Parts: sequence; structure tokens; C-alpha cells
Amino acid sequence: MTVGPIKFKRTNGGVGAFVRNVDLSQSLTQEHVSAIKSALGEHGVLFFRNQMISPEDHQAFAENLGSIDVNRFFKPVEGFPKIAEVRKEPEQRSAIGEDWHTDHSYDQIPALGSILMARELPRHGGDTLFSNMYAAYDALSDGLKEVLQTLQAEHSSRHRFGRQSKANNSSDTGGRLGNPDLAVQDAVHPVVITHPISGKKALYVNRTFTLGFVGWSQAESKALLDFLYDHASQPEFTYRFEWEEGSVALWDNRATWHKALNDYHGERRLMHRITLSGEALSA
Repeated sequence: MTVGPIKFKRTNGGVGAFVRNVDLSQSLTQEHVSAIKSALGEHGVLFFRNQMISPEDHQAFAENLGSIDVNRFFKPVEGFPKIAEVRKEPEQRSAIGEDWHTDHSYDQIPALGSILMARELPRHGGDTLFSNMYAAYDALSDGLKEVLQTLQAEHSSRHRFGRQSKANNSSDTGGRLGNPDLAVQDAVHPVVITHPISGKKALYVNRTFTLGFVGWSQAESKALLDFLYDHASQPEFTYRFEWEEGSVALWDNRATWHKALNDYHGERRLMHRITLSGEALSA
């Protein structure tokens, strides 16, 4: 069991904190779980080093934090249907999640966040970038904030995972994704949300799953969305996490974006991901 208080140290970038004095292979007290949840709401993403955990440990940690939201498009880990594989083989060119995105924003009840565990890493590369949606929102002008707070946006999985999607019709996908007939649910969410843990305002649109603003034309939506995407991906809001053996990242989808860097062609990268169920979002 983890003994003593868990410690958190902010990264030297625009988002995230490292967690110290915790062993995820051991049971956590309710006090430890509460501290992790509170820190997640504050920092957006938490990084753990030197965690040699089994799939059973991974799942137990997730269930300490909340209920598991099984991703319907990712291939599950054999014997562990609640854990998804995020895999790229040496011969494959595309990586899953290589554009800025927020997991499950296409769901009517979006996921709280995800817990990603490194299983096999390339010799070089394969890092993950995270961006801070609190800071991105705070840096906007008061005038634009006022406009955005009145808007809702449409999100969808159809164009990414559905029958007509590039991923479903590409041989490079290589069995990494499936169930295209389940990509039928669209969702509408506020463009600016109030985070349920921290109470802070955060920008809630993303390049991968957001289609446009409710009541706006495609052209009108694209102009403002492109501005927001460029704004929120500025270096001052981001942190590049370098994976090592035993690394775990726990991020909050309501407060961050992330993207996988696809810079390790010819090598294998295998990660295990568990997604946590969330709640309806409010402005």
C-alpha cells in the first residue's frame, strides 16, 4: 500500500504534473484516490514513472477512480475486454490519435479521461503531446469568450470510425480498429464548459471530432474553429511527455487535448488504454 501523502510536481511545460510517492500495483486509500482526482482536475494530466503494473493492476487502478467506459472502436487486449490496445506495427505508417483530439467527445456523455500504460516502446520517438484547455480559454479576449460561451458544437465519430471513414477503408489500419457500424452517435456539447472537478472554464472543441457550431454554416464554423485549433496548440499551452518503461499517463478529457507523435516508422509501439466514464457537460 502507498504510505504517506502523494506528492505532485508540475511539469516545466504548459500542462500536467508528475506524481510521486505512489505505487499503482498496490491498493490505494480513499484519501489517495481523492488526492489524485483533485490533482487531475487541477493539472489536466498526471504522469507516473516506474510503475511496473499488470493489466489486472491497471484495471484495478481505473476502477478506484470510477467506472470504465469500454471503447467500442479499439481492439481489446486479449483476456481484458475493458482494456484497449493502441498499437502501431513496424510496417504501418499511420498512428492512432496523431491529430489533436479529446477522447469520446462524440459521445453524448463524454468520457472523463483515460489511463495509458506503456507496454512496448520504440528506441526513439513515440512521445505524446498534451495541451491545456484551461489556459487556452483564459488567453482568449473577453469579447471572444463572450461569444463562445453562447455556442454549442456538434461532435461525431462517423467520419473517423464509420463505414465511409478513411480508417475503415485503409489496409494500414491492420485490424487495430473495428465496429464501424457502431459509429452512429453524434453529440452536442457547450463550446466552453465548466470543469466538474476544478470549476474552471475550459475550451471544449477539438480538430478530430468537432464538426461545427450549432446554427452556423460549415464555412462560418471552419473559420472560427481553425483559429481556435491554432490558438490552443501553441507551445505555451503544451507539454511533450517522453514515454519510458513503466510510464503511465492519466489525463482528463474535459481539460486537455492530446496527440500521438508518429515519428518512429519501422518500429513497434504498444500501449494499453483504459477510458473512464464521465458525466454530462455544462457551460
